[in-house]
Amino acid sequence: MKVYKYGDNVDTDVIIPARYLNAPDEKSLASHCMEDIDTDFSSTVEAGDIVVAGANFGCGSSREHAPLALKACGVKCVIAASFARIFYRNAINIGFPIMECPEAAADIKAGDKVTVDFKTGVITDETTEQSWQAAPFPAFVDGIIASGGLLNALKARGVAK
Repeated sequence: MKVYKYGDNVDTDVIIPARYLNAPDEKSLASHCMEDIDTDFSSTVEAGDIVVAGANFGCGSSREHAPLALKACGVKCVIAASFARIFYRNAINIGFPIMECPEAAADIKAGDKVTVDFKTGVITDETTEQSWQAAPFPAFVDGIIASGGLLNALKARGVAK
């Protein structure tokens, strides 16, 4: 799993530009993901790749389209120094894992091979053999992600139809 690395304040309009919000499906969103900051992203990203970023990732407009576009591209997770609160919640709501770890976000380089153990919160850069401890998800959040999102988790519990 290779890493794509970005700086601070990557906003939702950069993750998925507003001009594509009416895309008919997730694949269409994915085809335009990150294009205003990284023109090659959607054509080079592969399933299991990881995005690493600085502080305040996902700031800006409150839209589920941003984490959905990343998930639809096959991105395994985003590791950042910090997340905008609404992006964090939207990511969990659609079952897309994100990890907050300032040290890992600072040290990991673009192109490194990184693995994440969501159960323990351990992030490992296999390129440099460094590891960092992020907070693992609480059981209820892990259940939402494992179910593929909040709606699926509620349906599994019989709370939603």
